[in-house]
Amino acid sequence: MSDRLFIFDTTLRDGEQVPGCQLNTVEKVEVAKRLEELGVDVIEAGFPVSSPGDFNSVVEISKAVTWPVICALTRAVENDIRVAAESLQYAKRKRIHTGIGTSDPHIRYKFNSTREEILERAVACVAYAKKYVEDVQFYAEDAGRTDNEYLARVVEAVIKAGATVINIPDTTGYCLPQDFGAKIRYLMENVKGIDKVTIATHCHNDLGMATANTVSGVLNGARQAEVTINGIGERAGNTSLEEVVMTFKSHKELGIETNINSTKICGISRLVSSLMNMPVQPNKAIVGRNAFAHSSGIHQDGVLKNRESYEIIDPKDVGLDENSIVLTARSGRAALKHRMHVLGVDLTGEALDKAYEAFLRLADSKKEINDDDVLMLAGEHRKSSRRLKLDYLQVTSGVGVKSVAAVGLNIAGEKFEASATGNGPVDAAITAIKQIIRRQMQLKEFLIQAMSRGSNDMGKVHMTVEYDGNNYYGFSANTDIVAASAEAFIDAINKFSEL
Repeated sequence: MSDRLFIFDTTLRDGEQVPGCQLNTVEKVEVAKRLEELGVDVIEAGFPVSSPGDFNSVVEISKAVTWPVICALTRAVENDIRVAAESLQYAKRKRIHTGIGTSDPHIRYKFNSTREEILERAVACVAYAKKYVEDVQFYAEDAGRTDNEYLARVVEAVIKAGATVINIPDTTGYCLPQDFGAKIRYLMENVKGIDKVTIATHCHNDLGMATANTVSGVLNGARQAEVTINGIGERAGNTSLEEVVMTFKSHKELGIETNINSTKICGISRLVSSLMNMPVQPNKAIVGRNAFAHSSGIHQDGVLKNRESYEIIDPKDVGLDENSIVLTARSGRAALKHRMHVLGVDLTGEALDKAYEAFLRLADSKKEINDDDVLMLAGEHRKSSRRLKLDYLQVTSGVGVKSVAAVGLNIAGEKFEASATGNGPVDAAITAIKQIIRRQMQLKEFLIQAMSRGSNDMGKVHMTVEYDGNNYYGFSANTDIVAASAEAFIDAINKFSEL
């Protein structure tokens, strides 16, 4: 059994299922290229039959990426598999990922079926996918709650049908680490032909044990870990790539190695956070803002004397360079371009020029530009093609007076203006925007997050806006938190199908 652990990244498929975090094709290709640089072995590029956008993304990622396997997800449905095969036509190395639920709750309530019928469908979908590609991965959805003996029967049958990788998902995040590890061990010891395939883990974080379950699965024989950047994913998320990789890098005695270039972890973490407007919690392991921060006097003293007193990972090993270039108003275009490249963003031509102009304006109001600021600037060029833009915002506010906001909007080249009062400057600004848009919208969630300390620093605003029974997610960052709030509201409106 090889001690090489293959990293299967599903940020662009399972990770993108987080409400409000959908990426367009250009953004997905950008992330895929960075995943290739990071060293992931397999990129799950999408669920092609689900939408034309997903289909096109798999096609374009297949063209853009060279050496990783490009994987497309399907259900155990022939049309799904045909569409997936078509989307993979340009992939240098291609894989179809097909499967079906195997737990009793799935069999009884989701499929209204029987164990024998599900087993037949499992074999049929693998055999059909095998007509299109050699590399077929089978998933036993909700394997975490599937009886081990029945699961072994299914796995043995799909191996005979031609599966090359067997995915054992803890779909609901239900398993305890020792139980999930025992499940993998049971399969390793009781399935004929198991030595001819790769066993994969796909763990969710509903009980906060996704990484623990993945590690347990690997220690018991799995050799592919399905993960996402920053642990993003449906509900509480998926197994975090950075946590699994750095666990095995820190515990060299386990003898498990990956192909990941860990110095690129923080860069792609920030890129994904920026593109998906998903803030990384400050205490997130490995990539959180406080992951290598020490406030306790005892800890600070220990780290100053010897870093290993309280740090098991060198920050430089995950891409945090203490000697990185500091950007100020005197920094040139080359310095900005370099820092963006380090963070996983490559801008050229007019896009770089516009980012540099915005950088100079921001640098005039701040002493130093941090990495979050740079990523925000890099994302501004994506907004230039949007239909609805903020032309101007003027707010009057104070203690003992009513807040008043005057707003100017550009909608597809046409200018509109409105003013309104409100319960504070943000409420006044949003009310004025509503007067122009004239739609029944309701602000459901409103989150302000400081990027770093300092009253002149950037603030991030995340919003959820309900319109016509659907939720739309908006994001913006600005040194003026009222402006950021108005821009985040407009960002959400831009995602409506029609204004």
